[in-house]
Amino acid sequence: MKQLSLDTLRTFVSVIELGGYAKAGDFLGRSQPAISLQIKKLESQLDRKLFTKVGQRHVPSADGNWLYPKAKELLELNDNIFRSLTPAPLSGRLRLGIPNEFASTLLPGLIGEFSKRYPDVSLEVTSALSRDLLHPSQRDHFDLILALVNPGEQTEGEVVLEDDVVWVGDTAHPLVGNNIPLVLAPDGCMYRSRVIEQLKQQTFAWKISYTNADLGGLVAAIQQGLGVTALAKSSLPANLVALNHPHLPKLGKVNICLFNQDTQHPVISKTLAEFFKVRLTQ
Repeated sequence: MKQLSLDTLRTFVSVIELGGYAKAGDFLGRSQPAISLQIKKLESQLDRKLFTKVGQRHVPSADGNWLYPKAKELLELNDNIFRSLTPAPLSGRLRLGIPNEFASTLLPGLIGEFSKRYPDVSLEVTSALSRDLLHPSQRDHFDLILALVNPGEQTEGEVVLEDDVVWVGDTAHPLVGNNIPLVLAPDGCMYRSRVIEQLKQQTFAWKISYTNADLGGLVAAIQQGLGVTALAKSSLPANLVALNHPHLPKLGKVNICLFNQDTQHPVISKTLAEFFKVRLTQ
């Protein structure tokens, strides 16, 4: 009787979710040739081509897409068995500070996966501007902080990703005319400061048509045609797009940093920080 290797299936799922052999290898602690060998073995066993190469990326074929959810189910069943019979190694409360845009886009999937793996860890999440999260009067309220830092600015945090700051809008409401309408967070927001600084160097007219501290409110305003905004590319909501327009200047880069300052539960903080690193760099 033929049997599939769960280890090989985990490699297959990791390649799909992380976007390539190299990143899957880094995540699983294996070399890229070892990952490639496992995928070839699985393809030979199933007599199906599971990936096609597009540029430097390995994208799943039709058979790969068919296998993916079934492989996930098998791995989840396996993990649930061990989870039920093995006490969770991590427990305690972790206080996380995170910018609102990442709390809305990056956090839901990440926290779901983290909570499944470590159900005895209680997460207390606060969303705020990076400036407020890193303020000396607030920092002690958190064990782990994800925050934006301007490139060139000295920081105690670990730079996880140097990301592009992009203009964000809705394809249903293209920019028209010479007056640029802006949908921005309140004063103190790094994106707001960057946008205004760059637009002041242009000759095109602009105005702030709507202000809201919540990303959901900004997205709703953009979808109603009130204007455009700016975000780190990695926090781009799925229902909006990055814009390229001759009236919109380049907005440069921003560093996405992690500040691990938990002394009570350092292992929990470090583990969640690793989850962030994998998601942000995949």
